[in-house]
Amino acid sequence: GAAGAIWGTRGDAHSLSQSTVDGRRGKMEGSRDEAGEQLQTWKNTRADLNVDTLTTGAGHPVGDKLNVLTAGPRGPQLIQDSVFIDEMAHFDRERIPERVVHAKGAGAFGYFEVTHDITRYCKAKIFQHVGKRTSASVRFSSVGGESGSADTVRDPRGFACKFYTEDGIWDLTGNNTPIFFIRDPFLFPSFIHTQKRNPQTHLKDADMTWDFFSLRPETLHQLSFLFSDRGLPDGHRHMNGYGSHTFKLVNDKQEAVYCKFHLKTNQGIKNLSVEAANCLASDDPDYSIRDLYNAIATGNPPSWSMYIQVMSFQEARVHRWNPFDVTKIWPHKEFPLIPVGQLVLNKNPVNYFADVEQIAFDPSNMPPGIEPSPDKMLQGRLFSYPDTHRHRLGANYLQLPVNCPFKCRVANYQRDGPMCSTDNQGGAPNYYPNSFSAPETQPQAIEHSLAVTNDVARYCSNEDDFCQVTSFYVSVLNADERRRLCENVAGSLKDAQLFIQRRMVDLLTKVHVEFGAQVSSLLEKHNATNPHKAIKTYTRHTSDCAATSEKSNL
Repeated sequence: GAAGAIWGTRGDAHSLSQSTVDGRRGKMEGSRDEAGEQLQTWKNTRADLNVDTLTTGAGHPVGDKLNVLTAGPRGPQLIQDSVFIDEMAHFDRERIPERVVHAKGAGAFGYFEVTHDITRYCKAKIFQHVGKRTSASVRFSSVGGESGSADTVRDPRGFACKFYTEDGIWDLTGNNTPIFFIRDPFLFPSFIHTQKRNPQTHLKDADMTWDFFSLRPETLHQLSFLFSDRGLPDGHRHMNGYGSHTFKLVNDKQEAVYCKFHLKTNQGIKNLSVEAANCLASDDPDYSIRDLYNAIATGNPPSWSMYIQVMSFQEARVHRWNPFDVTKIWPHKEFPLIPVGQLVLNKNPVNYFADVEQIAFDPSNMPPGIEPSPDKMLQGRLFSYPDTHRHRLGANYLQLPVNCPFKCRVANYQRDGPMCSTDNQGGAPNYYPNSFSAPETQPQAIEHSLAVTNDVARYCSNEDDFCQVTSFYVSVLNADERRRLCENVAGSLKDAQLFIQRRMVDLLTKVHVEFGAQVSSLLEKHNATNPHKAIKTYTRHTSDCAATSEKSNL
């Protein structure tokens, strides 16, 4: 139990039985929930209002929305039909680039309320006093699938929080796991490629996935978490959230500590069985989005309790594990959870595209009092996330209502750019320094200083990749949970080539002999009845088009 609290894994592994699935299916077929009644609800809110005038994007009233303008009843359409062109030209541009990761998601709005004083550690205004409330938004997501993928696949879940503070946006861009697969951002594009589709077949590929896992033992911790019962959360309300990375907190005396953020669900941990998840993937692929929407719409707002762990700089220097390694947890016995506040989600999006598809989370959005640590993965994300948003949404994405820091006044020397939707800061000077009363720097916002003395080099992290995974396997999971973990791993690994299977089993054996033996036994049973075909190979690209066997079809 105590060990389970460290990883936050204890919960009902089979909270959604087959009978419950059948009951929910019957409810969907026989009655309508709040999500299904959305259009009628919208109509009812306008019962006392006049029907709006249909217009073009430019505001011109539209006389006929059913027939294009033609020369005679059977004649050709005219290019002067500006109403049709306005409609079709906008329709052709409705889609913006899909997120490379975290494409499928759900969002909600609410507030964060401080319940415990942590000002001794952090000067950020969001934590200013007990009882203080700050507006917040959250986006939950799956990681590897496309925007149309099922909600109940085995995948980590994104748990990204945006807090609208008086000192600007704070984005805690986390997951539902306290660790991650890799510790160096150089590997991130390759890792994500293994979770996506084969470049030739356009299919998910077990060779890609397990080849990478078996070559990078640091993935074992997150991999074991993912293939445990926690890999199939019962919707978004019944899972925890974690900042995962190590951050730095600074108080008003410029004293700093390192920190990890935790969000513990107040609804209780619930997970789906493999059978229930597969059933929902076909019957209700949007299950998690629907569950969150209906809970809020029926007055049952979900909430989470925020905690922090704190580590001094001296403790970080001497600790047996690298405190900036995101593949590791901080043991709770050494660094106990400190309560902070409550996150409550009580408002659904008004419009999904405006409020969820366009919301943009950026780990570099940290108000004074919260700063990055030397965590390599965090450092890589500080660049990657805002770079992605500028690609997807444009240079002025922070002007979008869902992203703008509305609790403070934005004043700087940035100007222009596509889709500028403000007054562009009027006639204020657009250069610094200047002599004309334009925005000035605030010395109290200077970052905490940190001494760095090592040589610049590409350092290979030689960390212990097995010890914490062994603790997870032995001390956190019970016998049934270990059995299901082995079955889940083998059920996926069986589709990879034999040499990859053997290499992965060798790694699992280093975690625990039983772990490796159980997975090996399950693989042997499968391979005995399903002999593998000849080893597949991938043709290396060559510049000689005539020599390659993979010619273009063009």
